[in-house]
This record gives sequence, structure tokens and C-alpha cells, in this order.
Amino acid sequence: MSSPRKSPYTTGPGEDVVLHGTVAPGFEEVREELRRNFTGRNELGAACAVYLRGQKVVDLWGGWKDASTREPWEEDTCALVFSTTKGMAAITAAIAHSRGWLDYDAPVASYWPEFAQAGKDRITVRQLLAHQAGLPALDEPMDPVKMADLDSLAKALARQVPAWEPGTRHGYHSFTIGWYLGELIRRVDPRHRSLGRFFQEEVAAPLGIHFHIGLPRDVPDSRVARLDTIPSLQALFQEHSIPMSMALAFLWPRSITARTLSNPRVRKLSDFDSPAYRPLEQPAAGGIGQARAIARAYSSLATGGQELGLTPATLAALTAPPVLPSRGTLDMVLKAHMAFSLGYTRPCPSLDFGPNPRAFGTSGAGGSLGFADPDAQLGFGYVMNRAGLHLMSDPRARALRDAVYRCLARLSGSASRAA
Repeated sequence: MSSPRKSPYTTGPGEDVVLHGTVAPGFEEVREELRRNFTGRNELGAACAVYLRGQKVVDLWGGWKDASTREPWEEDTCALVFSTTKGMAAITAAIAHSRGWLDYDAPVASYWPEFAQAGKDRITVRQLLAHQAGLPALDEPMDPVKMADLDSLAKALARQVPAWEPGTRHGYHSFTIGWYLGELIRRVDPRHRSLGRFFQEEVAAPLGIHFHIGLPRDVPDSRVARLDTIPSLQALFQEHSIPMSMALAFLWPRSITARTLSNPRVRKLSDFDSPAYRPLEQPAAGGIGQARAIARAYSSLATGGQELGLTPATLAALTAPPVLPSRGTLDMVLKAHMAFSLGYTRPCPSLDFGPNPRAFGTSGAGGSLGFADPDAQLGFGYVMNRAGLHLMSDPRARALRDAVYRCLARLSGSASRAA
């Protein structure tokens, strides 16, 4: 009999976890599932929030925000959520669309003439936001200094040559989709605000949420959970972690997978959780915020978006079936079958959001998750500081999501019997 695999992480609170917060009657199972994340799924610190028909029904947190000090996760603790940021950032495009500033089917170059270089003149906004533009990798090496210079970054993005014929394939634009979207927002916004500033003024402030794309200097370190990760190469080959074809491609430096995921170059995920990266506007991977902020934002989308000024046409576009690439759904970077639309992941074999096909959201490296389900009028948010090893559907987030839908099914059944 083989011996149990030793955990690559530091220990967590386990059986001693104390959960804080509230759940509405009928949603108690979500609290128990969060407890199981700590006792059986190696959770360190985490929070989960759910809004239903505009009302908060789950708001839970617990564990440690720092493994080394064992400081408790608190009500106002924020965490780095990596690609869960993409879905929050895409709200800015939806607002621009509702205001008539941005047409999803217009060429990107109609708003950003320099983008037309290298044969990119016919790429549409829809293709770009669906990871179909062939621009997942950026040839110019990036670092925090270059990423902070938005004008210089825009020039590098405009020069990039597509890796495939746009619209024929898709491949996860891990970092670049946020940079491209950020420049688009700067171009179409009459005030030419950066995406991070636009988000704060047009999304975070109206909704009263704590989520930042570019952490302000006045937010103390004590508010932000410290990320706990394992080295990247070890993570690549953990059982059930990611597709083996993706892991092998990552080891070939010239592959589109390696070129996409290695710029900017870091040793491990936790390098992004540092003073050099936290203040940067990284609309694809650098968001820092609370689970209830993510759930609240998605709740607004799931209930019609009126608080943000979204039009019915914009909501219809967000929930419509995705326009898939002509040569199939295999992602050229992730080596998995995916579906993307207008900055969001859509239900697909690698990531679903429950039973309703009109749902949309994004997950983040390590396990965070946020999504809207317009059919259930539900917004969901989960954040944590212990990075998991699954590509898209982390077992901790999935357990919480599934518990939410079981609760909904029971409440619906009770209502039906009462009627």
C-alpha cells in the first residue's frame, strides 16, 4: 500500500476552524460545505457570498489570512483573485456597450487605429473578448515597470502579430485580454480613464463594493490575505491538476502555452501577491477584493443591471449563446474544450456554473470563482488564499456552488408544495 502523499502546503486550521457571517434560512448547507473545505479539502482562509434576487443570502468567512502568523480571516479581508478579475473587468465593456461607446461587432481598430498593425484590422471586439484574436502571447517581455506605463504597453500590444487567423481558434489570453480591454476602455471613454479607475467610479462606487483593479496605496497590507502556493513546476504535475498536454506544452519555451503564461515571468503565483504587482492595473489577473463584492457585482448583472445602467440589449448579448471559433472549441493555450463570450467564460466541459446555460462568469488560478445566473437571479463569489491545483473547476468552489443549487432546489420544492 502506498503511503499518503504529503501535502505541499503549510497546515491550516482544519477541525479548529471558526466560521463567521450569516446564512439565510434554507442555505445552511453552504456553511457546512465551507466547513468541509477546511476539514477535508485543505482550505487555509476563505470567504463565500451569494445574492439571490438582489438579496444577500450567504456571507461567510473563516480560517487564516496568513499561514505564517495565523492571523484570522476577517469580515473586511480581501484577496488576490487572478482571472476571476476578468469577469469583473468585463463589466466595464458592458457599460461602454450600453452607453453606445462600444459595439461588440465593430473592428477594434475603429476605436484604436494603431491596433490595425500586423494584419489585425478586421479583428472585432467580440473576437478579442472571446479569446479568438490570436493574441494570447506578447512578444515583448513585460515587468511591473513596463506594465505600469499604459502608453508604452499599448504600443507593444498594437505591434503584436496574431498567432492564428482570428475567429478560427481560441486560446486563453491569460494576461493580454485585460491589457487590450484596458486600452479599449481608455479609447472609448470620453474621459479616457484607465480601466481600474473606470471600474472604481462606474462599478465599485455605485454598488458599494470593495474590489480593486490596481490596489490603492492607502489600503493597508493587513486587509489583504497572503497567498499560499506551491512552486509552479510541482503544481503542473500534481494528479488531476491540469491537462497533461498543457503541462508538457508549458515545458516547451516556444509553445503558445509557455509564451502566454510566462510573460510576465515569475517563479510562482505568490510573486504576483507582492508590493511590485498589487498596485498595477492588471484587468485580467490582478484584482483584489472580497467574495461579497464579486457576488454583489454579479447579482447586479443577474437581476438586469439597472444599477449600472446596462440596457436590455447588453444583457441579451451577455447571456446569448457564445459565437464559437470556426475550427472547434479546443483551447490552444489550455488544451481543454472551452467556451468564451464578451470577456466571460460560458458553461463548457471544463467549467460550468450550475444547471442554467445562460450563466456566465470567470474562475481564477488557485480556485476563486464568480458568476451570474440570470435564470436563478443569482450572484456567487468565492475567494481564498490557498492556491489549489485545478485548471478551472476547483473542488472547493464547486462544492459551494453545488450546495447553493441544492438549497435552491429544496426551497423551490417547498414553495411548490406550499402552493
